[in-house]
Amino acid sequence: MKLDIGDFLQMKNTKPISMLTAYTTPVARCLEKAGIPIILVGDTVGMVEMGFDSTREVTIEHMEYHVGAVRRGAENTHIIGDLPYNTYIDPNIALLNAKRLIAAGADSVKLEGPKLEVIAHLVKNEIPVVGHTGLTPQTAKNFKKVGNSLSEAQRIKEEAIAIQQSGAFMLVLEHIPYNLAHEITALLPIPIIGIGAGPDCDGQVLVINDAIGLGDYWPPFSKQYAHVTQTINEVVKLFRKEVMSKEYPNNIINITASSKS
Repeated sequence: MKLDIGDFLQMKNTKPISMLTAYTTPVARCLEKAGIPIILVGDTVGMVEMGFDSTREVTIEHMEYHVGAVRRGAENTHIIGDLPYNTYIDPNIALLNAKRLIAAGADSVKLEGPKLEVIAHLVKNEIPVVGHTGLTPQTAKNFKKVGNSLSEAQRIKEEAIAIQQSGAFMLVLEHIPYNLAHEITALLPIPIIGIGAGPDCDGQVLVINDAIGLGDYWPPFSKQYAHVTQTINEVVKLFRKEVMSKEYPNNIINITASSKS
């Protein structure tokens, strides 16, 4: 059963929230079958699937495509669609683009930074919003941890409060000190989802490619539960070997003929 905003608010301080990204139908289907309650169709697709150097090259058309693919694979799961870079530069443009993601299949949208007027405008127009502060990849110059200095920590804390007060029903904290994430999580009444923000958040999110070990680089705060790249390499080498030796498709043909007899 698809969870809604009220369900997630009730999970605050009571039930840890698992979130993973997905960009394709087969992966979304796996996540839903495993019981992941909320899927983020992140603009990380630009870096982990499309080969871009940053998320800034992702367009609203890219996001519509991937949101649609994920919705077809996870019909009964809450889906968050990322608003890509420069698609929410003012409230009206943000609303047009948010409506596009909702029409594509998203249940809510996520945007980065203290875009308070934008968040308030979207919520006023019945678009549920997830906030995001700490490290914000769309505008960051690098991927180093932020919030280490007192002034930076105070800024992030104030941004988190303002994002919640503007109407966001959930907040992602990325790559900040654990004690700062703990403080913000205890302070705000909405669920806080951490990525590289320690164990005290209300939930955790990972990029699916990082979690399954698909790629050749992973952030220091991510965990690889499998190493799919290695599996792909082994399968491809074996396929090439069998084609070169003509074992494939003869082994399939022989099995098929034997089963018919």
